[in-house]
Amino acid sequence: MINPGAWLGVLGGGQLGRMFTLAAHRLGYRVMVLDPDPLSVAGAVADRHLCAALDHGPALDEMAQVCVAVTLETENAPVAALERLERDVVVSPAASALAIGQDRIREKHFIAELGLRPAPYTTVECVADLDSPRIAHLLPGVLKISRFGYDAKGQAQVTTPAQARAAFIDMNCMPCVLERRIDLRMELSVVLARSRDGDTVLWPVAENCHHNGILDIALMPARISAALATQIRNAAVKIAATLAYQGVLCVEFFVDRSGHLLVNEFAPRPHNSGHGTIDASLTSQFEQQVRALAGLPLGATTMRSPVVIQNLLGDLWNDGTPRWQVLFGDATTTLHLYGKAEARPGRKMGHFSCVAASADEALGAAVRLRRLLPAAAQRN
Repeated sequence: MINPGAWLGVLGGGQLGRMFTLAAHRLGYRVMVLDPDPLSVAGAVADRHLCAALDHGPALDEMAQVCVAVTLETENAPVAALERLERDVVVSPAASALAIGQDRIREKHFIAELGLRPAPYTTVECVADLDSPRIAHLLPGVLKISRFGYDAKGQAQVTTPAQARAAFIDMNCMPCVLERRIDLRMELSVVLARSRDGDTVLWPVAENCHHNGILDIALMPARISAALATQIRNAAVKIAATLAYQGVLCVEFFVDRSGHLLVNEFAPRPHNSGHGTIDASLTSQFEQQVRALAGLPLGATTMRSPVVIQNLLGDLWNDGTPRWQVLFGDATTTLHLYGKAEARPGRKMGHFSCVAASADEALGAAVRLRRLLPAAAQRN
């Protein structure tokens, strides 16, 4: 066990790293963040901010000298950086797990080899691959760059082979997967934490609603049957166990109109859909990340109540400063802003959570409050 007072490191300096840092401070740890952005929102609250690239050798060496254990907040962290750190300190999750989670081609193959069901797909590694007869069976579909895509970045909706070819060329012919577009009934996810000894705890399944490829609202627990929730939890545990995973992991799922459960992808880190655990669970996903990294016993994932989180994107600031008094006037709502200086369209600036006796009641409150938040709402 790594005792409070020790230094923990984080690769990446966004809002997930910020929330990890705040949780680590609450438990008595000091935190070093490595991130190239001088305005890093995690670096702003950390005890030390190394302002350098995530693969910067001297910075990684400094982190290894000061920190006892290191985690990450982005799956786009260089695998080689984790491998370098693993020589000297505890690293969670391991580089081997990250290597699969940050590459959609490897990830799809891994999921299929476990006997789980991904969305129908094929790999596209050169223009000639798009001439294959199997392409027609995957259209209309979504072409996704294999590495470094997130929040709908590096993705294109395609309905014809010609569109797929043009999109692939626009992506500089980088390796991609082409997935058949699913007629969705719902999108779900589950977040778990696993210790180095294999102890595993899960939060309830979350029900997710996306807008323009970015998570908009997440309800926990999802409004699904107990049987489907068990199937999802078992699949996630199988993925984590096969990876010999240590840390917090999120697995995303699709349910199609026929009721089939499909594994979409997994994220080797805390997840946006798990933010409700901050206000509604005995242990948040970020405290659990600290516990798993430091070798502490995992905390209880008991929920105090159902919860809904509503993401706040930069578009909300288009008409001026949001009407925060709308949220502060509701006793069941908590606002979380991430400290980002510039509001840009599509940029995650924060979220708020609503707790209630039921997920439906919390959802109704979140929808009502979000509608009242824009500055324009007061003028109308």
